[in-house]
Amino acid sequence: MTTPPTPHQPVTDPYAAAPGAPLGGAYPQSSPPLAGTADDVGEVSVGDLIGNVTRDLSTLLRQELALAQAELKQEAVKTAKGGGAMAGAAVAGFFVLMFLSIALWAGLSNVMDAGWAGLIVAVIWAIIAAVLFATGRSRLRRVRPTPERTVETLNQVPDALKGSRGGHS
Repeated sequence: MTTPPTPHQPVTDPYAAAPGAPLGGAYPQSSPPLAGTADDVGEVSVGDLIGNVTRDLSTLLRQELALAQAELKQEAVKTAKGGGAMAGAAVAGFFVLMFLSIALWAGLSNVMDAGWAGLIVAVIWAIIAAVLFATGRSRLRRVRPTPERTVETLNQVPDALKGSRGGHS
């Protein structure tokens, strides 16, 4: 007989199947049968049944919260990488714009008016900045802020509470 999880036990792997549960299950193992067989609950007190249900629901909710937290952390890392690319593009764009534009402006000033040379340089760097922005934006659009696996398993909770273990019918 296994002991029920205590509130102080950390959930290490929210996807791990409980002993005896079907593979791939994200739900806690059912409470062990109390008095008599698993099919005979006539001898079990209502308090014990409610206690078992409460404990199982508590375990389930802790596991779902741990799963959601893990998924959101993964998406936050993706968001940080996209934001870092945007920030890096901005800093690099600033320095490139400053130093190369001064050099290009000076070079073009030898063959045309300095004002026109400055305008040409500004248009070139505006195009480069637009390409960097589009790259960063496309990376940020790949971020999925919804914890999809958690939503999927939470959709299965009503069926699990009704006793259906086969998913949606």
